[in-house]
Amino acid sequence: MIGGGGGGEEPPGTGGGDTTSPDTEDTSMRGKTVIVTGANSGIGRATAAELLRRGARVVMACRDLQLSEAARRELLADLRSTPGTTRGTPTTSPQDDLEGRVVLRHLDLASLRSVRAFCSGILEEEARVDVLINNAGVYQCPYGRTEDGFEMQFGVNHLGHFLLTHLLLDLLKRSAPSRIIVVSSKLYKNGDINFEDLGSEQSYDKAFAYSRSKLANLLFVCELARRLEGSGVTVNGLTPGIVRTNLGRHVHIPLLAKPLFGLLSLALFRSPEEGARTSVHLACCPEAGQGAAQGQCFADCRPLVLLPKATDRRVARKLWDISEVMVGLTT
Repeated sequence: MIGGGGGGEEPPGTGGGDTTSPDTEDTSMRGKTVIVTGANSGIGRATAAELLRRGARVVMACRDLQLSEAARRELLADLRSTPGTTRGTPTTSPQDDLEGRVVLRHLDLASLRSVRAFCSGILEEEARVDVLINNAGVYQCPYGRTEDGFEMQFGVNHLGHFLLTHLLLDLLKRSAPSRIIVVSSKLYKNGDINFEDLGSEQSYDKAFAYSRSKLANLLFVCELARRLEGSGVTVNGLTPGIVRTNLGRHVHIPLLAKPLFGLLSLALFRSPEEGARTSVHLACCPEAGQGAAQGQCFADCRPLVLLPKATDRRVARKLWDISEVMVGLTT
């Protein structure tokens, strides 16, 4: 099924292109702590796996602890069974505390209470966070509301990550140079920000609501980058392309068409590992952490030119201010 971990789906035919990373240097993550939301499946899991191979310590921030514990154990098993090197950098050694390098923590982005509890635990347990990857998301789900009453896609994809990032920002600044990575989608092109109906109370179209949440991700990157200038914290967005994950479970495909769709997805869609390349690139590549990259969106590990509506600073500031009120940071 189509998907993108954090929701990087694009219509068939637009997700291809060169997926070769320009990253040719050793990009060790040894000694670095990375938080990946939605790290139990899809792009998030593939991202976590590659960062672990590069020596990182990964905090898996996931909603379903039972399913995620199985994924954590599989990641550990893969890591133990493939000792050696990635890009010339040792990934394991007899001294490595492998169990301690894959940490599972509960995070439900549909609950601001859960987001606050997660961040409280991170601030108590972690001396530093080098990379925050806002990857988790929901895609074209039926109309529903979060625990706090927000439309589900806007609430999870934008507001949950907005609060998460805000609450961890001081720690990220103390850990500088550090990075924030926001997984968006090229489907942002189909959305717009209607400040009179952010909650989809007047009308609801699941595809439009998804696109709006992905546009909100990019506007968040735009305003956050402005606020982080000179802080040593780099923030970037990315679009991963169309990827075979379970994120598209709410998309209806006629029963008779499913076998054909499955074959087409194998031929045309990216694997989770391919979809994770840009996330890994932005987490590891030295150039991505430099000032010139601040606020840029990437696709296929290269800067992407966005439509003006995704970089409108006036709209970005207004969305930021309203989001602060919605999540209870200001009144």
